[in-house]
Amino acid sequence: MGAHRKGDPVANRAPSASATASSDPGRAPCVPARAAFPAAPPAPAAGGRDRYFDVLRALALVRVVAYHVFGWPWAGLLFPSMGVMFGLAGTLMARSLGSRPAPAVIRGRLRRLLPPFWCWGLFVVGAMLVRGWMPGWQIVFWIVPLGDPPGSAWGEQAWEILWYLRTYLWFVLLSPLLLRLFRLAPVPVLLLSLAPVLVLGYVRQPPENRFGTGLLDLATYLFCWMLGFAHRDGVLARLKPAAVVALSLAALSCGAWYAFTHQAEYGTYDLDDIPLAQAFWSAGFVTLLMYSRTRLGPGLAALARCRPLDRLVTVFNARAVTIYLWHELALVLAVPLIDRFWEVPAFAAHLPLGSQSFLLGVGWALVAVFVLLFGWVEDTAARRRPRLLP
Repeated sequence: MGAHRKGDPVANRAPSASATASSDPGRAPCVPARAAFPAAPPAPAAGGRDRYFDVLRALALVRVVAYHVFGWPWAGLLFPSMGVMFGLAGTLMARSLGSRPAPAVIRGRLRRLLPPFWCWGLFVVGAMLVRGWMPGWQIVFWIVPLGDPPGSAWGEQAWEILWYLRTYLWFVLLSPLLLRLFRLAPVPVLLLSLAPVLVLGYVRQPPENRFGTGLLDLATYLFCWMLGFAHRDGVLARLKPAAVVALSLAALSCGAWYAFTHQAEYGTYDLDDIPLAQAFWSAGFVTLLMYSRTRLGPGLAALARCRPLDRLVTVFNARAVTIYLWHELALVLAVPLIDRFWEVPAFAAHLPLGSQSFLLGVGWALVAVFVLLFGWVEDTAARRRPRLLP
């Protein structure tokens, strides 16, 4: 495994931030919001799921894997996967906090997240130890990733995606306080949630260490998480369409302007490398997606008529953590596997072994293998009967 910066593609060893695993796969049916916030968007029927959000989560995962193969700098502009995932997770967190005590909700999130992480970590940490890596006290972050787990440069491409789990975990821990603060003055607090990334971008740069990196990631996606609260409590649905569209377009414009006018400073317009641009572009994009849920969500009921596609969305959502954690390893292992294909004359003559598209296909095939081998851990963590496929 070669060194791999946050957000980078496999082939070019560029950044690897996108990413994304579902923040809360396999959740229970929707629970009504607190009586103080009765205008929440209509929930799915009892026993059902919000298919609109399920499709968004699946698209986010597909985009993450494709980005890590092709490294398209425009991928984040087309679909900001991480912003979408944090927005969906914020909605689910607000729903849970509205029906259960905060300690129980936090324990449930930890229970769902940590066993798949430990299962994956056994292989990654074991491989790095075999290669001569020796960790310090930071090895504790391989137990609970409140900070970036340490790792060797050789295995960086595999472990660097853990920034998402670390950021998600901190949002979960902070959510009882954030939700209480949000409900004091929903719209002002939502708008002010963009202030931290502005402060870190223009007033005081975060330190270049684990704490600074974690703080910057929290600031970058804070608005999207709080937007999930706004959606769940019905605050977003009560806003006038003209106001939502105008503010969203303003945020999108700010994000795009900052990305393209700072290309020389960052060497790219890739949002994964530019936190301030990522924060504003994701804010505008995810706001439009969330606000469109009541209009576009019912249309996705047609998805059930296409059983294979509907089944695929179900699998992606129930195995989202597994897909996110194992996809980089799958892409790493796809390279030597394709090298073996070159030794077969028929494969070398008729298969596009040198193309990135073929690498993507082999990578997804290996992801499917990992889902079959280790996806059941997500069932166990969620206290469901283990299955090969949900």
